Amino acid sequence: MSHDIKNSKCVIVVNGDLPVGLTVNAASVVSLTLGRSVPELIGQDVKDADGALHLGITLIPVPILKAPAERIAEIHQMAVSDPEVVVVGFSDLAQSCRTYEEYIERMAGTESADLTYSSIGLFGPRKQLNKWTGSLALLR
Repeated sequence: MSHDIKNSKCVIVVNGDLPVGLTVNAASVVSLTLGRSVPELIGQDVKDADGALHLGITLIPVPILKAPAERIAEIHQMAVSDPEVVVVGFSDLAQSCRTYEEYIERMAGTESADLTYSSIGLFGPRKQLNKWTGSLALLR
């Protein structure tokens, strides 16, 4: 699936109540998965004046916003029902796992309604994402 970058937005929403280390972890995990899921987000590699190669970075800004867990759950619920939006959820359950195997095992026994999100990453139509996240504060 190809995505229209010019009319799209990408945001990460983190639980503002998390300690700094968990907040950074939650945002970075979501950003990695967004980059894999929406390869059009990443620009081409570039060279500096010395000819050294620098890997491509995002073509559009990716604000990191904060919200309480309840608001993140609401946004997640709306976003997953919109086929135009790429949603990456990083749950507290996932953040507590030490291995991917543990994550797979624990997720298999957990219902969606029982998940609390440390962060979510969203990519989709700018207008829709602004509607859901426009009132959220930047993480500072």
